[in-house]
Amino acid sequence: MNSSHSSPTMRVMPREMRLMSERILSLSSLPKGFFLTVGDIPMYSQKLGLGGFKLFEQRFESFKSAAPARIAIASEAGNRMTLDACGEHAWFVLPTAIDLLGELTARSGSTELTIVGATDPEELAIAARFGGRSGLSISVFGNVLKAVAAAVTGDVRKDDPLLWSLLENGAEIETDLWWRIYHLAKQALATDSIVSRRHAGPMIVNEDGTVIGRKDNDDETDVSFLSSSISERMKEGARS
Repeated sequence: MNSSHSSPTMRVMPREMRLMSERILSLSSLPKGFFLTVGDIPMYSQKLGLGGFKLFEQRFESFKSAAPARIAIASEAGNRMTLDACGEHAWFVLPTAIDLLGELTARSGSTELTIVGATDPEELAIAARFGGRSGLSISVFGNVLKAVAAAVTGDVRKDDPLLWSLLENGAEIETDLWWRIYHLAKQALATDSIVSRRHAGPMIVNEDGTVIGRKDNDDETDVSFLSSSISERMKEGARS
């Protein structure tokens, strides 16, 4: 924890930021497949010193009525296109914008995309950091995004330096803010109950200790341990 500033901060790593973002976004009206595409955006915004998780907290209520399907192409002329966000948040416009930049750049070698009607348009600056992983070099000038093709090396340090920095150093976040985000994300979890405690991902442990659900053992879960009797577990514990 860093307390050199008036408001103490803590360093948070991508795993936690992604987990909280996905849980909070799952509480919104965003389609299930869509919110997974924007899970990295709040942490990119935080790392870039934009709105970050403070903006996430402020806009959460409006996200409950988000409808990215309303985003539409307003005009197209050669390699230039205008995208009407129809009031949707800039974070939810970015996946569509980057897809369009990729398609138009593939056709023409370069493209220019103007985005109108987005909430918090300054957040569009994040687009420049997502280009590398998509084979694009993106420049952002206000609400105008320009792109040219760029080689993907397969090395995250070169293709996405911001992500590499996040993986190495995380992001500084105000401590009070982060705990509010944590408690907001907890709303996405099932209420604690006897039944919920028997769920372990894709598996359920019955009252008699038998396990139903996935048993393919493609992770580190020890199904035999879960289904063994208490006496067997005690013997196993004593041997370890």
